[in-house]
Amino acid sequence: MVLQQTHADSTLAFLMEGYRFGQRRFDRFEADAFRTRIALRPATLMRGPSAARFFYSDDNFTRAGAMPPTTKRLLQDEGSVQSLDGHHHRHRKTLFLPLADVTSVETARELLRDEWRRAVTLWSTRPNVVLMDELPLVFTRVACRWAGIDVPAARVESLADELSSMIHYAGSTGPGMWAALARRRATEQWAAELISEVRRGTITPLPQSMLERIADFVDADGERLDLDVAAVELINVLRPTVAVARFVVWAAWALAHAPQWRQRVVASDEVSRAVAQEVRRFAPFFPAVAGRATRTLEWQGHTFEEGAWVLLDIFATNRDPSVWARPDSFDPGRFMGDEPDPNALIPQGAGDVADGHRCPGEDATVALLDEAIRLLERDTDYSVPHQDLGVRMTRMPAAPRSGMVICDVMPVAADARRPA
Repeated sequence: MVLQQTHADSTLAFLMEGYRFGQRRFDRFEADAFRTRIALRPATLMRGPSAARFFYSDDNFTRAGAMPPTTKRLLQDEGSVQSLDGHHHRHRKTLFLPLADVTSVETARELLRDEWRRAVTLWSTRPNVVLMDELPLVFTRVACRWAGIDVPAARVESLADELSSMIHYAGSTGPGMWAALARRRATEQWAAELISEVRRGTITPLPQSMLERIADFVDADGERLDLDVAAVELINVLRPTVAVARFVVWAAWALAHAPQWRQRVVASDEVSRAVAQEVRRFAPFFPAVAGRATRTLEWQGHTFEEGAWVLLDIFATNRDPSVWARPDSFDPGRFMGDEPDPNALIPQGAGDVADGHRCPGEDATVALLDEAIRLLERDTDYSVPHQDLGVRMTRMPAAPRSGMVICDVMPVAADARRPA
């Protein structure tokens, strides 16, 4: 079977259309895959549960050479778990699986409650709060405490800036991206020194903390992680936790547009989790994940030669009209009930956590987002002033133009809160 193909290089169209680029062509071709060229390089774009299952199964695709080097440098780096394949990937991933443990996830929730209430007390002294600016610091504190890292107060704000800039500029070019790369180098130096101090015995981390696990972890080759790789993996715990802040911004944005859900969140834990899942589906984070075929592959009658460049369109899969009714509408009700198909809701990868490239921190992400939504609506009084709530869909990752401003912030008295 022959895939539909665009007639020209699509680089300019991709830049001009952003997240909607793939979605529009899937709909135009009435197909879940099409071929094009991006930066003069042949590429196949795919969407949907079947495509996600194929992309993430059986080591069909490698991440090596599949994404722009600057994006890889900000989000993954050489030697990190995301860059590995096969047995080495599965072994390294065991380092991170404890993050999904029920006790660990509940600890993360408790830490967020503590840091959120601390932040709200500060926010109540200000006329306005820009959540895009303030939440990375909250989540950096949560991430460090969760990983067992004691960060001096003088360092935590710069660390928050470094971690959030890795995410904010991962899809960019120009001065901002280069500045983010420089900040990342500072983070890596800090993390490497921290690991080194643990190994020298200068620092004694909490038993079974991620700091201890990473410092002591023995890789598939029987050796402890190289210091630089260990530093990268520590960042791979911190940065994704801080990235949850962007989902919280989107949650506040969505609830401002659909205020009827705010009271429902106050009344029900099931609703807050449904809102969290719908935010993950609805929010434009990164548009696609890329891979190169490890061998000649067949999918739905289509052949992919070894080395073929394939992009699984995350945005279009999360809005696939064959799966999601009214996909461009924000409707948490779709998640009231059964858990979603793991190959249909893929903001953090598809397939199995233990064996595939699905993020092992996904359960913690959902829990932290769920908790933040409860804290926003149950523990915090606030108003949403007039602002530009538009979204530039050509910027990756996208965000509300205003950064999501709230005002008149006040903590809700403890005796007035609904218990979580």
